[in-house]
Amino acid sequence: MASIGNNALYKGIPIIKDAFVVIVKTEWNSHIVDKLEEGAITVFNDNNVEYKVITVPGAVEIPFAINCYQKESSQKASAFIAFATIVRGDTPHFDYVCQAVTDGIATLNLQLDVPVIFGVLTVETEQQAIERVGGTHGHKGEEAAVAAIKMIALKESFKV
Repeated sequence: MASIGNNALYKGIPIIKDAFVVIVKTEWNSHIVDKLEEGAITVFNDNNVEYKVITVPGAVEIPFAINCYQKESSQKASAFIAFATIVRGDTPHFDYVCQAVTDGIATLNLQLDVPVIFGVLTVETEQQAIERVGGTHGHKGEEAAVAAIKMIALKESFKV
């Protein structure tokens, strides 16, 4: 069960220089995903972190976009954040989509040389998603951005 707002996550946000985060978000459920993005952007602006947003059709396309961006772009990312909202429906499609995006992001975390933050909401109802973008369960977009900053700093600490 998710905690009611992970306030501990916000403590000790490191100062990082020259960080560049790519947010890859879905068009699907944009009314929720856009709020995840807004929360992340607030954290990045407060911490002087550059970012770029890429939009893909659905959650299954996120790993491809991240992998392709890091391999093809001249401006390499310091980290990625994957934002999607997957709401259970009446068919097993929910399970397949959740598994595919989870496996894809986990694989990228092992293959790429930068962290990929899992900002995918997998919920039973739309109300549960709303509770996670500034409601009773905190703001998962903000939390993802803080996690990205902390992981960039962690990676940098290994270089000493």
